[in-house]
Amino acid sequence: MSDQVLSRNNSTIAIITGGTQGLGLAIAKRLAQEGAPGIVITGRNRDRGESAAKEVQALGTECLFVSTDVSGVDDCHRLMDAALKKFGSLNGLVNSAAATDRGSLLDTTLEIWDRHFNTNVRGPFLLMQRLAAHLVETGKPGSIVNILSMAAHCGQSYLTPYSASKGALATLTKNVANALAAKRIRCNGIMVGWMDTPGETATQQKFHGATDDWLAKAEATQRMGQLVKPDQLAGLVTYMLSPQSGVMTGALVDYDQNVSGAYPE
Repeated sequence: MSDQVLSRNNSTIAIITGGTQGLGLAIAKRLAQEGAPGIVITGRNRDRGESAAKEVQALGTECLFVSTDVSGVDDCHRLMDAALKKFGSLNGLVNSAAATDRGSLLDTTLEIWDRHFNTNVRGPFLLMQRLAAHLVETGKPGSIVNILSMAAHCGQSYLTPYSASKGALATLTKNVANALAAKRIRCNGIMVGWMDTPGETATQQKFHGATDDWLAKAEATQRMGQLVKPDQLAGLVTYMLSPQSGVMTGALVDYDQNVSGAYPE
């Protein structure tokens, strides 16, 4: 990486939900490599979280792990309190944690519906609300990146609650961006396609009976011969967080090899 990239987040102190594995951890590591002085990562597994925090700290950045279930109101408030107590200020947030349970229109229970909306929409709302209040009070700029999904455009029939919740977060992203632009608080989202993560492996095994070679089979069907890789995507997220992305706000970026709206010719 160039010197400019290596230093572009040297003033960023950010919370990354779902930051203990997969994309969240890749973002935390990339932020550390780009000079971020402080990072807070969250997850529900304490052992994995503490191990991930050590990986980030090994890159020279102070990293705090806070055990958090973002579907819980109290957990969201406790997370923000812990982050502000540790670093004194915050100016970045990545909402990466998500519920991904399967469910169609006909078989989605209210419990599954509520879990998706509490995790994928209400949690990010509460964290954005608290960060925005902190930034407005201190008069400082900041940046929020919401990890969305190409499923927000529609999604498969078995992704009804997931698609709906990500669609809600997409609209919330643009609404927040518009509301806070004059305060120099930016909010963008990334509509991520099918991604190769430990969480996706668990999902494929739990809901689709996947075998150990599921990834190779899946990638053989893709137009570019691979699924989205967290390390590739992380750089876009950290760019959006950084001052280098300038006045970019309210953007919903499709990050996929399939073009929405394209049809076979």
